[in-house]
Amino acid sequence: MKAAFIERTGPAHEIQYGDLPDPVPGPREALVRVRACAVNPIDTYIRGGTVAMPLTFPFIVGCDLAGEVVAVGSSVDRLRPGMRVWGSNQGVLGRQGTFAELAAVDERWLYPTPDALTDRDAAAAALVSITAHLGLVNNVLLQPGETIFVNGGSGGVGSAVVQIAKRLGARVIASAGTPEKRELVSRLGADLVVDYRAGNVLQSVQAAAPQGVHVYWETLREPAFDQAVAMLGPGGRMVIMAGRDARPPFPVGPFYVKGCRLYGFVMFQSNSHEQSAAAVNLNRWLAAGHLRVPIDRLLPLSATAEAHALQESSTVGQSGVLAGKLVIEP
Repeated sequence: MKAAFIERTGPAHEIQYGDLPDPVPGPREALVRVRACAVNPIDTYIRGGTVAMPLTFPFIVGCDLAGEVVAVGSSVDRLRPGMRVWGSNQGVLGRQGTFAELAAVDERWLYPTPDALTDRDAAAAALVSITAHLGLVNNVLLQPGETIFVNGGSGGVGSAVVQIAKRLGARVIASAGTPEKRELVSRLGADLVVDYRAGNVLQSVQAAAPQGVHVYWETLREPAFDQAVAMLGPGGRMVIMAGRDARPPFPVGPFYVKGCRLYGFVMFQSNSHEQSAAAVNLNRWLAAGHLRVPIDRLLPLSATAEAHALQESSTVGQSGVLAGKLVIEP
């Protein structure tokens, strides 16, 4: 099979495109013909070696996939050949990734793809939507009628947070940096979208939510703690899911005086039961057209190195070059 893989960690140009043996599914695994997969920041960190993971070389990159089951192991009971499935949580914790024509995946991490959903949309939504659901439902327990501010509403996770928060009955305020991105976030359902480049985000949100927001979701690598704590109301909650090397100042006094709470989590450390429960809701919203993660561009599997470089430019270099997910179609 064709695959995008590395023989050692390093820059994006370490990614090779070539032939590897077809994987053989284990007893609890399904062999999936990959129709689409998506690039996530975590993929670039693992490939680059900045996030330590047990890797078996050659190592196939990538977390997300959508495709069709072509064979199943002897102990698989939920899946059968011919089923369309999507999933994530591959390429981490010793598991091989998804950027290949075929992937052997434990059935715990695979979910049925709704008939009306394309493989590219399923792959684009996988990791980011599970992340958003876990944060909103399992961590901060977002309630109907609450107000949430999403700092970076046009990115992969941010766009999923905006849409899922609306499905949960919240009022959503978000930030985005260009007129096109603000229009996109508005179309996704945000009640108010502010321009973070204008320098008045805090004032704009405080005017819209004088009592403070209930939840502040930070998508950026450098958490804006001073802004967040000033924006939060009494008992407010903040979510962080990025910025492994960030060491920003933290306003301890205002934080504890308000009785705020801080939630940090990474999606791939959640268990299969939590992710499967999230997938039930996500599938319902995806099938109804209530959840769609924007796709910036489609690329062939042979362009995986280019895709990683683009993702790093946007995430680490903060270039703003992307307006949605990078989806690879083998």
